[in-house]
Amino acid sequence: MNGALLVDKPAGPTSHDIVAFARRVLQTPAIGHTGTLDPLATGLIVLLVGHATRLSRFLVTDEKEYIADVRLGQSTPTYDAQGLDRPSADGGTPPPGASDPAAMTPGSIQSVLAGFRGTFSQVPPAFSAKKVDGVRSYEKARRHEPVELKPVIVTVSELELLGHAAPSSGLSPDASLLRLRLVCSSGFYVRSLAHDIGQALGCGAHLERLRRTRAGQFHVRDALTLDLFEPLGAAAGSRLVGVNALLAGMPAATLSEEGNRRAGNGNTVAPTHLQGTLPDLLPSARVRLLTPSGAVLGVAEWRTDGLLHPLVVLR
Repeated sequence: MNGALLVDKPAGPTSHDIVAFARRVLQTPAIGHTGTLDPLATGLIVLLVGHATRLSRFLVTDEKEYIADVRLGQSTPTYDAQGLDRPSADGGTPPPGASDPAAMTPGSIQSVLAGFRGTFSQVPPAFSAKKVDGVRSYEKARRHEPVELKPVIVTVSELELLGHAAPSSGLSPDASLLRLRLVCSSGFYVRSLAHDIGQALGCGAHLERLRRTRAGQFHVRDALTLDLFEPLGAAAGSRLVGVNALLAGMPAATLSEEGNRRAGNGNTVAPTHLQGTLPDLLPSARVRLLTPSGAVLGVAEWRTDGLLHPLVVLR
């Protein structure tokens, strides 16, 4: 049982809870994932099963796509709705003279959103798993200790205002609840985006709801919900995405019998150990190594010495 399983996470459980659930249902301890979701968030988690857990580092950098509901008019210490019951320095209320969220025009909102497209520096939330002096940032924040996190370079390739969303308790759109669609780089904090949008608009804001719809090549429409996952039990393994498909974005090199033996032992592979030729590659390019029968043996790095250096061997 090796590959990826797509799961549609509900609000409430942590990503660790989803992994524990999958380990129990599939009856295997070898399960990881390619990126966490906060408990408040829903949507796609890509679980890695069996040997595929060793491929996590090649997949965590995949871009992500989200639908985010941003509540204007109130900031929170956690930058999301989970912080509504936490005291903050400003009480979570906008300062005197702040802009009225209900009076903001689509044009003014679009003008602010334009500043969050492209590549820029983002400061992670204080309530995050980032480490400060060897301590998780959220641990210091919970103790009301000062937290200074370094900005991280992130990229937003798409950011679209979809309109006003309806609150969970109602059906009519709320003028202070913006619905956004965004595509961003790995490591991007949508909570920070919501907070920063509120700062730029002058009214404060926090993330009320978040749904991850895509991670790399995988979409939430193809994912199993937990209520469908559990009855399947170990048969859910039939829904696994194979390792070859998981690494489809990498160029492939089919090994000769000698190349298969060398790579299987972790040794470098020369062009003479391949069946056919490689496409033109840049230094440090990652290459999917295939056995003579076409199964994935591992991942190698193409280096300037003209050799493929195995990074992971799936044996």
